[in-house]
Order: sequence, then C-alpha cells, then structure tokens
Amino acid sequence: MAGTQRSGRDTGTTGESRPATGELSEGAERTGAFGVLRLRPFRLFFVAQACSSLGDFLVAPALAFAVLDLGGSAGDLGLILAARVVPLTLFMLVGGVLADRLPRRKVMLGSDLARLLSQGVTAVLVLGGEASLWHLVVLQAVHGTAGALFTPAVTGLVQECVPAPRRQAANALRGMSHSAAMIAGPLLATLLVLTVGTGWAIAADAATFAVSAYCLARLDVAGEATAPAGRSGRMLGELRDGWREFTSRTWIWSVIVTASLSNMLYAVFTVLGPVLSENELGGRGAWGVILTAFGTGAVLGGAGALWLRPRHTLRLGLLATALFAAPPLVLSQVSDAASAAAAAFVGGAGLMLFNPLWETTLQAGVPASALSRVSAYEWFGSYAAQPVGLMLAGPVAAQAGTRTTLLAAGLAQLAVSLAPLALRDVRSHTVER
Repeated sequence: MAGTQRSGRDTGTTGESRPATGELSEGAERTGAFGVLRLRPFRLFFVAQACSSLGDFLVAPALAFAVLDLGGSAGDLGLILAARVVPLTLFMLVGGVLADRLPRRKVMLGSDLARLLSQGVTAVLVLGGEASLWHLVVLQAVHGTAGALFTPAVTGLVQECVPAPRRQAANALRGMSHSAAMIAGPLLATLLVLTVGTGWAIAADAATFAVSAYCLARLDVAGEATAPAGRSGRMLGELRDGWREFTSRTWIWSVIVTASLSNMLYAVFTVLGPVLSENELGGRGAWGVILTAFGTGAVLGGAGALWLRPRHTLRLGLLATALFAAPPLVLSQVSDAASAAAAAFVGGAGLMLFNPLWETTLQAGVPASALSRVSAYEWFGSYAAQPVGLMLAGPVAAQAGTRTTLLAAGLAQLAVSLAPLALRDVRSHTVER
C-alpha cells in the first residue's frame, strides 16, 4: 500500500520546465484513457515495469516453496522475506536522494542489472541443488538493496515522461499492468513449480529484469542531462529538505503511518497463507489460486482508477483500502480455497483502486525537485514495519494458532486503514483537474 506521483494542473511550484519527449498535443491528450501509451518514453517504461512486475509475482510463491523444499519453517520463510524488505527499507532514503540528484533512468537501469545478477545466482543455486537458507537470505538482501535505489526514482521518471493531464491515466495503467502480473505471475509460478521446479521460476524472474533493463536503456527522456534543483547538495541536507516537505503535509504522513501499519499486519497473511494453503486448503496450487484471484481483483480496481476522477481522492482511496483487510479476515474463518480466493479478489480491488489515486494526489501536491525524496520517505514509511510482521507471524502463530493470528491481524488492519479519515486534512484534501 502506498505509491506516489502527481497529476492535475501544473504551476510554477512543480519545477517542471520542459515537456516530455514525444508529448502529445492538447487535443490528443484528451482522446481516451489509453492515449498515454502513444508517448514513446512512457510506452518503454510501461513495458519495462510490466515485465519486472511479472517477475516479482512469479518469484514470490516460487521462493516460498523453495524454502519449504529446503525443510524451512514459516519462521524461516518470514526471515528470508524480511531479508529483502529490511535493506529495501534502510536504503530507500539514499535511493531518494540519488534519484533527485542523478538521472533517474540510469539509477533504475543499474538497479535492474543488480537484481538480474542476484536472482540469476539464486536460480543457479536452486537448480543445482546447492542452495541453503543463508544463500537465500544474502541474495534477497542484495535484491532488496537494489530495489531501494529503484523505487523512489519511479515517481519522478513517470513525471518526466508524461504531461500532467495524462498522469492519472499513466498511474492507473501502471497499476493495471501490476495487477495483471498478480494474475499471470502466480499462475506461471504454479505451473513451473508443479512441473519443472522452483529454480526455473526464479530464473524466469531474473530474465524479466533483463527485459526491463533493455527497455530503460532505450528510453530517451528530454532534459535528462540537466540536473534539477537540489541534486548538488550534501546528502544529509537533501534528506532534511525532503523530510520538511514530507512532514509539512498532514495528509501525506498520516496516510504513510497507516500504510506502514497495514503492511505490517498484511505480512501475517503473506507468511501464513502459503503454510495454511499447503496444510489445510488442498496443497500448493491453492495458494496460486488465491494469489491469482487477488491479481484479478486488482485489475478491476486499477480499471476503476483509470476512469474515475474523484475530487476527494484520499477519501475514496482510504475507504477502498478497508477492503484490503478481507484476505486475512476470511482466511482465518474458512477451510476452502474458493472462499479465500473470493476474499483475495476483494482485497486486490480495494488496494489497486487506492494506489493510483494516491500516486496522482502526491504528484499534484509535491514540487518536482523534491518528489523522489518525498517518495523515498513515503516508501520508507510504508515498508518500515513490514519486517516486524514478517518475522513475528510464524512465532506468534505457533503460540496463538494460525487462524487466531490471521483474525487479529485482519481486524487490526481494518481499523488502521480507516483511521486517517478522522483527520480533516485527509477528508477534505482535493486534487484539481
């Protein structure tokens, strides 16, 4: 939960001075929600992100079952997942400064190459039967570090590629491709795991980073060589400036606190879901069905964000995030994969309706010169508590029971998701169209 970007009317405070390469005419910008794909820079970026997302959702179940194949427990799986999230969180702020200081496309390209290497080595070790739990911990830590440099740059690069009137459409299309990957990734992963093994699924993930890197290498962004304001100062000073931008807006920090707690609680579902699926819902294929249903719902939510133009974006978005608590709540009560999949569908729809609305709202309210740093704080906050949920899910479930732990996490997540609506700055915040 949580993304970033901007839309709406540009003013002098945004720091934008040049149109994106291949910018459409004003008339063309208004010809349909999919017209943004006519922009070549965004089109290349879109393909890169779609491939990368496919790999991410393909490798998640494969990695979970690779851990179980090695004799690992739910606690071991939580540790390995946390090994990626911890450096992803710790280095996110560094990534934000670099993305405001260096060409964002090149930062993302270097990150893709590093992740290609880490996932490629992981695949070789798993395929060769040489992998151990500590190998997976180290390689996922490398993956997470590279991701920390990549993520804050995404917001600014979309802003560079897409003119303001098209940004919500661009954000929604990105969300829909991400959601489609939630469907295709688990399906392909399940097929590979059940036929040729987990190693080939991880190898396929590595290949997606190669495709992403190729697309980014071909992407031409106008003004990339021109360093915007704020890229030449000291890192600590730039972080302080970004922190001031972040904390001065109640509607930003309050939503990010919520996102952090919600992601921590949802991590319980991420860890316990595969274990419960294998033990009580009919096997590994059940988890693939649940993840696929989540992705299907997410496509629907993304489509809603593509067409909806609410003035009170945060109000609608936060109401939608309440649905994100459905998967752990329902899984705590049912013993069949179909009911769990239906809940996952609802949760995916709620999350992906929120994300593009949030990204567009952030783009509209933060100056371009500070956008990657604010995005870094946003992502840092969103991920900060997630390792806690990942590492505690197994031990808590061992003491309290798997279903009780899921129920408690789901109820808490529901309450946390709605809490920011108590703040006037959140309820009344608007985006001008």
